[in-house]
Amino acid sequence: MSNYVEMWKSLGMDLETHDALCQVLPTAFGDVYLSQKSRPEAMNFWDFVVSEIHGIRPSELIEAQKNGQKVFGTFCVYVPDEVVIAADGIVTGLCGGSQFWVPDGEAVLPKSTCPLIKASVGARLGRTCPFFRIADMYVGETTCDGKKKAWEILGQDVPLHIMDVPQMKREKDIVKWAEEIEEFAGVVEKLTGNTITPEKLNHAIKIINEKRKALARVFEARKSKLLPISGKDALLMMQIAFFDDPVRCAQMANKLADELEERITKGVSVFPEGTKRILLTGTPLAIPNWKLHHIIETSGAAVVCEEMCTGTRYFENLVDETQTTLKEQYIALSQRYMKTNCACFTPNTGRIDDILRMAKEYQVDGVIDVNLKFCCLYDTEGYTVEKALKEAGIPVLGIETDYTDTDEQQLRTRIEAFVEMLG
Repeated sequence: MSNYVEMWKSLGMDLETHDALCQVLPTAFGDVYLSQKSRPEAMNFWDFVVSEIHGIRPSELIEAQKNGQKVFGTFCVYVPDEVVIAADGIVTGLCGGSQFWVPDGEAVLPKSTCPLIKASVGARLGRTCPFFRIADMYVGETTCDGKKKAWEILGQDVPLHIMDVPQMKREKDIVKWAEEIEEFAGVVEKLTGNTITPEKLNHAIKIINEKRKALARVFEARKSKLLPISGKDALLMMQIAFFDDPVRCAQMANKLADELEERITKGVSVFPEGTKRILLTGTPLAIPNWKLHHIIETSGAAVVCEEMCTGTRYFENLVDETQTTLKEQYIALSQRYMKTNCACFTPNTGRIDDILRMAKEYQVDGVIDVNLKFCCLYDTEGYTVEKALKEAGIPVLGIETDYTDTDEQQLRTRIEAFVEMLG
């Protein structure tokens, strides 16, 4: 990573503090990931990306900027990547998943704000993440009150556009979200200097649909009674998908899926027969938040699916590729994105339906509902989730955590007891 020092300097980063972060990450990654046995060879790509996480992709983004492209930083799966790509822009995910960034976030936010928001704000204001320094514009959304206030602070430091997500899913809300997408397209056109045409948007829709299909193939392999990949490795793929080039991401995910399908045919599993299968549901686990997966998979169980933004919500449902006018395409985009069942919606019965469906499809023995501390939306919805699962006869464990390691032993005790209870 030392080859990127000049690049970091040019971004105005705090190199001394950033060095401290770079020293911690390799050890954490080695302990969690490289200690695994019988990993798919295709995971070498994602291992490499992590080893150069603040170097290789940021340098690609900077090179693209030199060639006139604009970079848009996003924080939510509702922001349509297709619109940015149609204007020859680039999208990079910006959600912070490290405790390292939280103190700088707490300098301007209440301590009772969720760690994802504090880490995301801290990564920008603390000048310790190149992705947060590179983006020409941030794209926020109104999925929670904490984010809405955070945008006001970040907007003082970087150009920011906010998309107003409807809170219900009526037909008029789908029309409203299509209007938000159309307005966003105008903002993107103005910043990039490029006009979005139906042909360009259709091409962008196909690119992101192919990425979704590739990620879905990997998850399809996780439904097998044999487990050809660990939950940790699948999570890593998903985390990196948020900021990697979408075409390359699809290629590498398809390559991984090919290997997983071959492993299933040959009877190769990374877990012993009879390992308990866990579905994780709840708040997103942004990189490098690997704590919960690691605890579960070293406590006698395996994570086989994540009903999260860093899981199925990111790739399920495709955008209709048959529409030929921009108005029709904006509606098609809205229809697809509004199928994503975030806890910000009311009512949100679709998420309960998703969890029960996935519990069956992935043949799970139990569900762990994880909530990031101070996330009122998912914490409140946890009641409905647990009630529905218990009524369906599916064991469930509710967990609240943050980005620190202080609760690791407590979580391990609870998870081990839950797995033992599964028999």
